[in-house]
Amino acid sequence: MTPRLIFEERVLFSPNLPEAVNQLLQQAVAASHAEKPLAEKLFKQAQQLDPNCLQTYFALYKFYFYQGRLQEAEREVLAGLDQAARQGNFPADFRQLAGQAGEWDMYASDTALFYLYTLKALAFIKLRQDLADEARAVLAAMAVLDPQDKSGASVIMQLSAALEPEAA
Repeated sequence: MTPRLIFEERVLFSPNLPEAVNQLLQQAVAASHAEKPLAEKLFKQAQQLDPNCLQTYFALYKFYFYQGRLQEAEREVLAGLDQAARQGNFPADFRQLAGQAGEWDMYASDTALFYLYTLKALAFIKLRQDLADEARAVLAAMAVLDPQDKSGASVIMQLSAALEPEAA
């Protein structure tokens, strides 16, 4: 990649991203404010081009989230969690994974870290959907899976706590 191309990119995705996927994602990001249908189409094309590329799930769930399309964002989060779990050879269900936390090092790979960040996104989406109990279940698993808070889930935990009605 030439230095000129680096400055033309709007978002720096993973350095190991296939060039064709990166080009589609960059085009989608560029279109995401003014041409939302085109951006969505490009994000989906990138994902179809390489369904194993976790960055495509990230880009799509962020796109949907910022559009206020929370159900679609959640769908992409769940698909991203499934894909990361397949690649990392660990359970996709966060409850099961938390129950077996001693068997997995969630800091050992980019795939596992992606899972943690995406799980944090799920908790935030659940809060935005006014599903506080579901968000708390995700956050409880996060506390087990990410004890060092490398994903920054503590911010969502604090938000969730602030939204809880005070005990009578």
